[in-house]
Amino acid sequence: MSSDTLVSTLQDSRERRRLRLDRRRVAALGTLAGVATLWWSATHLGWVDTLFLPSPEQLLVALQGLLAEGYLDASLWQHLGTSLLRVLAALLAAVLTEVPLGIAMGLNPTLNAALDPLVEFYRPIPPLAYLPLMVIWFGIGELSKVLLIYLALFAPLLIATVGGVRRVDRARLQAVRCLGASRGQVVRHVILPSALPDILTGLRIALGVGWSTLVAAELIAANRGLGFMVQSAAQFMATDVVVVGILLIASIALSIELGLRALQRRYAGWR
Repeated sequence: MSSDTLVSTLQDSRERRRLRLDRRRVAALGTLAGVATLWWSATHLGWVDTLFLPSPEQLLVALQGLLAEGYLDASLWQHLGTSLLRVLAALLAAVLTEVPLGIAMGLNPTLNAALDPLVEFYRPIPPLAYLPLMVIWFGIGELSKVLLIYLALFAPLLIATVGGVRRVDRARLQAVRCLGASRGQVVRHVILPSALPDILTGLRIALGVGWSTLVAAELIAANRGLGFMVQSAAQFMATDVVVVGILLIASIALSIELGLRALQRRYAGWR
């Protein structure tokens, strides 16, 4: 193949990728525009009572009020920061414990056989089911809230890590061992990079579950947090504040999700 042909082929490939990306962006923006139009029509044409579904203008007024005055003796930034801190603390604890445990289970069939039944037994239990136990065992402080979110993150991240380790090409492991690599070097240079796509996918799934558990975690005698704000506003039928809180939780979760996707493209794009 000549150099001119190769350049032309690369340019065509880039053009096709750009067109596919443009089509996806148009589709995404079209969906958002359609939902916004339907929402505006439903609230302004009287299809739905604004008590149950606030109009976009009401949400803007509610957001401005939260930014200016806060909610229940705390500013909006304090509610947001508290929730974010709880989720990130649980996430850090999950990464520091579950990734090493998942690697150990993936490498050691005996350990995997011993712990897998416990993980599978606990995995389907919804966080609200063991919420009372968290209160009984650990009280009503921050530990209970962070631990509840941590337990929600646990199974998805651990299972993804174990699966990623077990899918590592055994020929690569044998090759580096034959070259004299130690167990630590094998884990660091072969197993962890090879399992990284699965770990990041598990992390994305786990964070989705973690954010959905946030509201339940902030039922434990909380006085700050987005979940607390949503629950409190619902008791007073402040639907606009409820929807603003839900949208803020979704926006933060989406931002973290996009960040993890960027990490996947950067460090695990080969998959």
